Amino acid sequence: MKYKNPASTSTIIIEDNNEVLLVKRKRKPYQNKWALPGGFINYGKETLEECAIREGKEETGYLIKELSLFEVNSHPKRDPRGHVIDHVYIITNYSGKGKAGDDAKAMKRFNIYQPLPKLAFDHSKVLRDYEQLKK
Repeated sequence: MKYKNPASTSTIIIEDNNEVLLVKRKRKPYQNKWALPGGFINYGKETLEECAIREGKEETGYLIKELSLFEVNSHPKRDPRGHVIDHVYIITNYSGKGKAGDDAKAMKRFNIYQPLPKLAFDHSKVLRDYEQLKK
């Protein structure tokens, strides 16, 4: 029997004073939609944590110093490109000057307790879960 394996991504939550950092996507899918920063693991070259740190730097310009795993989302339909398992990390320490880069054409902070724009992928669910954690 031949098995198909899903891809893996790391997504990050950077939150300060009830404001979460979102990036506007440059490319499809969800081009021009807001999303949490993140991306695909470099197969055979990095851990999920290293992927989160790399993607955070590439998309936001921030140097991530500490992170902790928040949740894993594995619904087979969460990403239109195929079955992708997402590992969401909460960033607990970071530094640097933020600047959108790589796959992000812009970035902005949004109040987590105010209505958010329609987000890419399942990121609205992720932020609802995060809001529940904070209560």
